[in-house]
Amino acid sequence: MAKIQMKTPLVEMDGDEMTRVLWAMIKEKLILPFVDLKTEYYDLGLLHRNATQDKVTVEAAEAAKRLGVAVKCATITPNRQRMEEYPELTEMWKSPNATIRAILDGTVFRTPIMIDAIRPAVRTWEKPITIARHAYGDVYKAVELATTEAGEATLTFTRESGSVQTLSVQKVKGPAVFQAMHNTEGSIRSFARACFNFAVTTRQDLWFSAKDTISKVYDGRFKEIFDEEYEAYKGEFERLGIKYFYTLIDDAVARVIRSKGGFIWACKNYDGDVMSDMVSTAFGSLAMMTSVLVSPDGKYEYEAAHGTVTRHYYRYLKGEKTSTNPVATIFAWSGALRKRGELDGLTDLVDFGERLERACLDTLSSGVMTGDLAGLAEPGYCAKAVTSEEFIDAVAARLG
Repeated sequence: MAKIQMKTPLVEMDGDEMTRVLWAMIKEKLILPFVDLKTEYYDLGLLHRNATQDKVTVEAAEAAKRLGVAVKCATITPNRQRMEEYPELTEMWKSPNATIRAILDGTVFRTPIMIDAIRPAVRTWEKPITIARHAYGDVYKAVELATTEAGEATLTFTRESGSVQTLSVQKVKGPAVFQAMHNTEGSIRSFARACFNFAVTTRQDLWFSAKDTISKVYDGRFKEIFDEEYEAYKGEFERLGIKYFYTLIDDAVARVIRSKGGFIWACKNYDGDVMSDMVSTAFGSLAMMTSVLVSPDGKYEYEAAHGTVTRHYYRYLKGEKTSTNPVATIFAWSGALRKRGELDGLTDLVDFGERLERACLDTLSSGVMTGDLAGLAEPGYCAKAVTSEEFIDAVAARLG
């Protein structure tokens, strides 16, 4: 059978540890036999990022802006423990995801992959809950300071006009830590528009939550901008019979737990990071969640929502078989291929992306699952825990 042709390359961002192993396996068994794959490859593995002083991450993000569609493997964001594990590191490099998101100035939409065999932990949930996560600023672009002495921390803004405004953060009598974070009105507006557009496209209600009762200026500005931007979408929302509303983050959590699902929950950067993990775990698994970064000018980066599965990687290095769930990584590839096909007018490529996802779902429905899912399956599905490679082979058999 002739392979499906591509016009424009995908930006391929390779990653770290067990997900890097799965990445190669997915390409070899599920994509290359069927697609004449064209990619512009960037190695975002930790050691290569270190060797390039993290320039490769910036280059990959710029390539995504140029080519329009990217697919990314999970990567390591080093902490002190990672610095000990990787003594070659010259710096505690920042999150590559944060770097890419800042350059694309996009919004991350994460949606659970639901299957009949696994019911959500929250029994009232009947439909997926999509987390829309602002992808710029806040704690991810913050500066931090630790002091061992008494003193005063101040926040100073120097305007281009030359005037200076200074606020006292806190006077301390001894050791303390400080943090300053920021956001920009342009990025917040892009976030709001992306959320409203996504709600219209998917015909779902949109919730936005923050904490303007406490953060009256910072979070308050988020709320104001969302209200302002909604005016341009209000007529379309009413025509489609969908709703937008704002609520406090703590109230949103209570509402979400009591809901039936089937809506978009827009969150600030850190809130979205935490809540997407909560939602995905309650629906079944972090490895059963799609994630796509959408920029204001229509650029797309698909990835898995989970990390590099370090524990399984060390078992793999010992020669042990692992049962690491590859579904989210497969769906990153299928989503990117489908979007590339849509943008280039390639129906065969769009169809292949859909067939690849269906093959995964059919394999899961047949009871063939990795260990993280087999233990969650409802009685009657006769779930069989298989290794990562066995699962991928089963998907490949359905594709063939």
